[in-house]
Amino acid sequence: MSDAVARLTPLSVMVLALLREDDMHPYEMIRLMRERHDDRIVPLTNGTVYHTVARLQRCGLIAEVGTDREGNRPERTTYALTDAGRTSLPDWVRRELARLDHPTEFRVALAAAHDLDRAEVIALLTARAEALDASRELHRAGHAKALAKGVPEQYIIEVERQALLLDADLTWVRGMIERLADPDFSWGPSPCGPTDRYLAQREAART
Repeated sequence: MSDAVARLTPLSVMVLALLREDDMHPYEMIRLMRERHDDRIVPLTNGTVYHTVARLQRCGLIAEVGTDREGNRPERTTYALTDAGRTSLPDWVRRELARLDHPTEFRVALAAAHDLDRAEVIALLTARAEALDASRELHRAGHAKALAKGVPEQYIIEVERQALLLDADLTWVRGMIERLADPDFSWGPSPCGPTDRYLAQREAART
């Protein structure tokens, strides 16, 4: 795992994923992320996006490919993925799909998982399911042990809640693995262009 991948944040991964769709300038990135309601996953401000773009450029993961100007507006710099950026994105997704301690990162990785091979995603989610099962049993055992010792329930409601959340997460992951194992379940990079993909995601967000 390269140092650049280790330092990627959820927002920087979103930027890299946008640039996999097409070259674009930060203003367009912000517009698309807001239209797609990506702020439901990570905080999104103009300043953080521009800062993230600058940091990705310094790391050599994206590069300037041109500038344009509309009317009296300031020039806008367009960016594209470098080879390093193109490989860093799937490497980061691979790292985060199986981890339990980074919930925000997992959501971002899941949104980009379709760029990985189906069999690889199944393997990563299987590892996640095993970790979820182990954590769930640990919480259940701890909850039962505390009750057996006479600990009042008011002090262990968080443990009970976490066990139930892990159970729900595990149910979903196992179901997703079964869906991926079905060859009729569509998987892989979208054949449509950025605009078509954007419209599809916008409609999905409205439902």
